[in-house]
Amino acid sequence: MRGQPRRGGRRKTAQRAGGRGEASPLLVQRIGNRAGFGGLALSNRNFLVNFKKNSGCRWAAVCGLRYSLVMAYTDLQDFIAFLEEAGELARIRAEVDPELEITEIASRVMAGPGPEGPGGKALLFERVKGSPYPLLINAFGSERRMSMALNAESLDAKAAEIEGLIGWVWSLARDFSLLKTLPEAFARLPVALSLLPRRVSRPKCQEIVEDVDMGPGTEGPGEVSGGARGFYGLPVLKCWPGDGGRFLTLPLVLTEAPDGGARNLGMYRMQIYDYKTAGMHWHIHKDGARSFEEYRKLGRRMPVAVALGCDPAVTYAATAPLPGGIWEMILAGFLRGKGAEVAPATLSDLLIPADAEFVLEGYVDPEERRLEGPFGDHTGFYSLEDRYPVFHLQRITRRKKPVYPATIVGIPPKEDCWMAKATERLFLPLLRQLCPEIRDINMPLEGVFHNCLIVSIKKQYPGQARKVMNFLWGMGQLMYTKLIVVVDEEVDPRNLSGTAWRVFNNIDGQRDIVFSEGPLDALDHSSPLPCYGTRIGVDATRKGPGEGHTRPWPEPLVMDRGIVDLVNRRWSEYGFK
Repeated sequence: MRGQPRRGGRRKTAQRAGGRGEASPLLVQRIGNRAGFGGLALSNRNFLVNFKKNSGCRWAAVCGLRYSLVMAYTDLQDFIAFLEEAGELARIRAEVDPELEITEIASRVMAGPGPEGPGGKALLFERVKGSPYPLLINAFGSERRMSMALNAESLDAKAAEIEGLIGWVWSLARDFSLLKTLPEAFARLPVALSLLPRRVSRPKCQEIVEDVDMGPGTEGPGEVSGGARGFYGLPVLKCWPGDGGRFLTLPLVLTEAPDGGARNLGMYRMQIYDYKTAGMHWHIHKDGARSFEEYRKLGRRMPVAVALGCDPAVTYAATAPLPGGIWEMILAGFLRGKGAEVAPATLSDLLIPADAEFVLEGYVDPEERRLEGPFGDHTGFYSLEDRYPVFHLQRITRRKKPVYPATIVGIPPKEDCWMAKATERLFLPLLRQLCPEIRDINMPLEGVFHNCLIVSIKKQYPGQARKVMNFLWGMGQLMYTKLIVVVDEEVDPRNLSGTAWRVFNNIDGQRDIVFSEGPLDALDHSSPLPCYGTRIGVDATRKGPGEGHTRPWPEPLVMDRGIVDLVNRRWSEYGFK
């Protein structure tokens, strides 16, 4: 299903640009619109515009800043259309069963090669048994598509944008000068404007309004049809044979603390119990659970809305480990380069993503809990049954022809691995600012994000590796990391073979292994106690006398640079290609 046509569409703009390094007037205007300058008349004399075709995206340097030229997606269907143009989408027209069959198909695709790297293609199932709606899965299932989702040339390029912004803010704190700050602040005004969500009065997500318990005639902002089937009308997946039922696997759960408190957008799986109730699987460490606890103390029902199928930056933002109290829609606006659009829900004051395919409105009763699970989880094991709050569905609002989004998790690689990899790259600049010795990090896919982190550091004094370990364990969701491995700065953490060689050679068991007790992820099954256990740190850096190593530390084998250059020049003479 293609997105709605729009002025200056993506395909037409790319053709007019021609990739020649010169921008058409229309394209320059679109750059201005994307940067937040509205109707300003822009010209090539005022703006330096350079094109670089890479990973399906184009780039521009504007006012000394770097912006992605591809406009923010208007909605999920616009993203689907873009993926199809880029050769990143496969349509499945045969009827498929949402119970297990889609999981098996998607698992095979996710494990295989894609157009440019591992992860296969995004899959759009057009005929899903028991539902009138098509289903999209694996939309984020490769590093390339994850970059496309964030309008970026690459995840590292998007991280560089973040690093530049953070570095500028920190430079002001260190050396504030009004004469220097004002011009630089004006140049960064588009970035600041992109952080502000924009309210709209006629959201796409409310084109159709269906009440689950009430009959025809319900008043709403769009067309109304009674007799909704509730959850049973959606193509909800049962992913694995041992799952306790069908689960919403990509829900964006919108909550707000009582009496207009902090807003939150989180992603918590939801098990379908019947046509109008579902489990709300938020862990005790999550913002949604904290707001729920406030409602429980007040003895009040908690209004909740669940958005399904949004602009990809909004979907990603719901997974991002932001500090408590920061609304994820602000991050989404920054990643889009344009303020995310929101609108009031129809049954509460909650602000919902205006571009969502579906919005499920209802409430959670603080006194009600029900058994939820098991669920085949991202750890590759079934998470155990436990009692969780219950979401009561009262109303579904949706687009006229919506697409249902889903994902599956399990033994890596799966789609969620690439979403986690985006978090790794995008939050690295913040870690570097707070802990400057950090050079790079890698969370291997096999570690399912929270089980293993490898970090390279510029080591300058004894015990610095332990200092970095404790810093990381104190940073938000990094507290769940069961294994932290610290290596020297010349080691590339993303080269697992090279890292393993250094670690296996450099460590002394008694000296270099650190045990730290603390919080663990609620899904961890290995610890004797739930949500609490022992984490391990491994210091694989060079050691000196200050750390009790009085013997000389040997240098690794490195060939003479002149010989390397000589062999490079003569390689074809040796008969090699």
